[in-house]
Amino acid sequence: MLTKRQKSTVVKEAQKHDKDTGSAEVQVGLLTKRIKELSDHLKKHQKDHHSRRGLLLMVGKRRRFLQYLKREDEKTHGKLVKKLGLEA
Repeated sequence: MLTKRQKSTVVKEAQKHDKDTGSAEVQVGLLTKRIKELSDHLKKHQKDHHSRRGLLLMVGKRRRFLQYLKREDEKTHGKLVKKLGLEA
């Protein structure tokens, strides 16, 4: 789970303007941070299937946000993918 401080730093990095807290870019940034934390947790606790299911749901949600961004604004999508290190 993200603390308020962690969440605010991720939001500040990804936001378009001062009051932006819900854009697709911010959501992808928050999901990426949560996915990284949860994947670290699952390295220690391999049999935690409930958390694994939550991780898969988050990965799917992030993928849908990225598909939306690519469809709407490909330049922003490219910048965000590079910034978050999601290139495959």
